[in-house]
Amino acid sequence: MAIQPRTWVVFLLLALLSSSVAEASHRVFPELQSLDAVADSAVAVDDPLRTGFHFQPPSHWINDPNGVMYYKGVYHLFYQYNPKAAVWGNIVWAHAVSTDLVNWVTLQPAIYPTAPFDVNGCWSGSATVLPNGTPAIMYTGIDGDGRQVQNVAYPKDLSDPYLREWVKPDYNPVIAPDARVNATAFRDPTTAWRGPDGLWRLVIGTKDNHRGLAVLYRSRDFQRWAPARRALHHGNTGMWECPDFYPVATTPGAVLGDVKHVLKVSLDLTRFEYYTFGAYDHATETYVPDAALPDGNDGLRYDYGNFYASKTFLDPAKQRRILWGWANESDSTADDVRKGWAGVQAIPRKIWLAPDGKQLMQWPVAEVESLRGNHVNITDKLVESGSYFEVQGLMSPAQADVEVSFAAMDLDKAEPFDPAWRGADAQTVCAARGADVKGGVGPFGLWVLASDELKERTAVFFRVFKAEDKHVVLMCNDPSRSSYADHLYKPTFAGFIDVDIAKTGGKIPLRTLIDHSMVESFGGHGRMSILSRVYPTRAVGDKARLYVFNHGESDVKVTHLNAYDMRSAKISNEIDQLIR
Repeated sequence: MAIQPRTWVVFLLLALLSSSVAEASHRVFPELQSLDAVADSAVAVDDPLRTGFHFQPPSHWINDPNGVMYYKGVYHLFYQYNPKAAVWGNIVWAHAVSTDLVNWVTLQPAIYPTAPFDVNGCWSGSATVLPNGTPAIMYTGIDGDGRQVQNVAYPKDLSDPYLREWVKPDYNPVIAPDARVNATAFRDPTTAWRGPDGLWRLVIGTKDNHRGLAVLYRSRDFQRWAPARRALHHGNTGMWECPDFYPVATTPGAVLGDVKHVLKVSLDLTRFEYYTFGAYDHATETYVPDAALPDGNDGLRYDYGNFYASKTFLDPAKQRRILWGWANESDSTADDVRKGWAGVQAIPRKIWLAPDGKQLMQWPVAEVESLRGNHVNITDKLVESGSYFEVQGLMSPAQADVEVSFAAMDLDKAEPFDPAWRGADAQTVCAARGADVKGGVGPFGLWVLASDELKERTAVFFRVFKAEDKHVVLMCNDPSRSSYADHLYKPTFAGFIDVDIAKTGGKIPLRTLIDHSMVESFGGHGRMSILSRVYPTRAVGDKARLYVFNHGESDVKVTHLNAYDMRSAKISNEIDQLIR
């Protein structure tokens, strides 16, 4: 459960200077916690900032994706939801179903406070499909004493593929914190798995002072659980929430044993996530990350932008693992109340281990391409130093899917990689070398959600540096010029892509999904992903423009660019829409 909605360190500093939404942890807004509070600001059908093909309910606050799964031909997305307002509070498990991961039907909330073990809230958790085909949801409830306890729920009617009603057994909670556990930081159980010994296992996030912990629990019957002797893993990074633990094949079609296990945690202090992968031993209950992987705050991330509280599930229909993540708002609480909504789910992504075994890779699920419409193609167009051009022909560049491959023509012009940056993260480097800072090779990329006069624009770009023995490729989302609006958090987000650009002939690909207030980018064929929230005031709807730019000394060639208008997904509350 992501209980600190916007606590990036820099944003907290900004919050001291403005009425921005960087509220400190888990803040409740009593004056806003009613349907009446948003009645005068009902969601406008033509709201230019609402997304068209990302999932979001018609109104109110959402956060963590929960209990994602596939059951009897239907994909299920549960998510944290406030049914009364566009701010955090009154949290229940909302529920939506789909047959294609694109078009959704929203149902009535599946889990909501009804008993002493969850009277103060139904927070995040996961789904497990038991061997007899019965789905089970494990979730964190806040009991009458304010303790975080783990509860189980089962479908009322297994013949209903939409799983519209759920039942909580009276024997809940099934896992309660003992004296050794911080009862106010003990949450977000993972999907369970069954070991060779027949025991069920799952992981829960917690902390001991500043040490984050992924603690392991075991059960024979999915009802009575006991802690393992030691934590599965830990790090000196503060609270670990929304953990995820799952196997990935080392090679396509790998047999049992030819796998690594991924441990992902969401860092409550930084609002970023990181993951490691390595060897898991059922017999000794030990997990050892690969030695070459950084751990802690320097670990690898699924997404280097606004992406949090993620959850994966195995899709048995297509034998793939799918990743969901939540993108928080970056405007003010007042803006959210005025809009009547807050929070969007990122595009579901297929996730797998890279062929070189160095990282996970991800890509929007193929079903998203079913929304592609009008198509614009550009091939072998040179973009000289200091120049740019508009990509024309799209009906609405505010809702588009753009795939482009760049080729830097002269890597010898790459500027030196400053040794002082070695100890800094990519975001720091991008802040110092943003889209408007001229370089040697780059910055080059896209200006998305740009206004006619280019006063509003969001840059998605690459910049290439020359280190001692190889080139370093930086990918950035720079929304510093994205909007004229006040009280916005507009950080640059960035990551270093593990690619040898000299061996590719200077080529680097980029895919960017543009969806009004979402800019979701994938670099290096899925080796890097960065999501940003932006709030243009002029570059909206049919007034938005799309450009390619090059602000480096080296010329750049667009070897190919394919841009597509994207139709809106169908999000309805009529189950008949799904059946059709």
